[in-house]
Amino acid sequence: MTNNHYDQTPLPGQDDAVQGEVLSDCPLVVAKEQQKAPPQEPVHTKRPVAFGVFFACILFGFLLSMQFKSVDISSNALTSQQLRAEELQALLNKEREKNQELYEELLRGKDDLSQYREQALQSGDYATILADELARAELAAGFTDVVGPGLIVTMSDSTKNPADTTADPSYYIIHDNDILQVVNELRDAGAEALSINGERLLATSEIRCAGSIVSVNNNRYAAPYVIRAIGDPAAMSSALSMRGGVIDQLSIWDIQVDVQQSEEVLIRAYTGKTTFQYAQEYKDNSSQEKGE
Repeated sequence: MTNNHYDQTPLPGQDDAVQGEVLSDCPLVVAKEQQKAPPQEPVHTKRPVAFGVFFACILFGFLLSMQFKSVDISSNALTSQQLRAEELQALLNKEREKNQELYEELLRGKDDLSQYREQALQSGDYATILADELARAELAAGFTDVVGPGLIVTMSDSTKNPADTTADPSYYIIHDNDILQVVNELRDAGAEALSINGERLLATSEIRCAGSIVSVNNNRYAAPYVIRAIGDPAAMSSALSMRGGVIDQLSIWDIQVDVQQSEEVLIRAYTGKTTFQYAQEYKDNSSQEKGE
């Protein structure tokens, strides 16, 4: 009996160990512990949402910038088209004026021919008509002094010291091309007579560089260059001073261009020699043969 009682009596701590193991494995105990523990909320990350908003903002900004750019390009294209249309209209008007002048010259030629015929029928004297024709030819050729309203353009080298800049010093002095640009603008604006430092410009006149000076009609001149032009003063002045024109281009290198309008500009006649060694008058023999 004593041995059996001894065998059934648990050792110190044995009962607690066994009891703890049973309680921990019991479903009821586990359920109670789960009920006592507060429920854990699922963790939701905010990164996908923030990334989507960021990407949408970038896309919206890109589309907005493209819209502004397209509007800017459209407005620039429209402005360019308007300027082009105005330029074409101006060229058209100029061509119409040239056609009208040619038509008037043709009418004057017909009038001269009629006068020739009339003089021939009446007295056979062509002296008066031929004298008028000769005077007109000399005027167009540049062999007579002419006077009329026009411009006096004075071109001077730059006053800037070339040592103060890193650019080529030759940029700050006047070259033949600079004078040619001014002369071409004046002719395009309707100049009827031109001279450079007293040299009358003809169809055979040259404007070329000769070292640091410029040659005109085989005569050399240094700056300043005085260009006289007879024609419409307002039209010629506008042609020279237009935005982006020859004066603006020369002002980049501090080339001085002074333009003065005058109601009376005197241009002397050409006094040099005019010889034609190779050019000869062309005679159409076929028309004569047909007339015979």
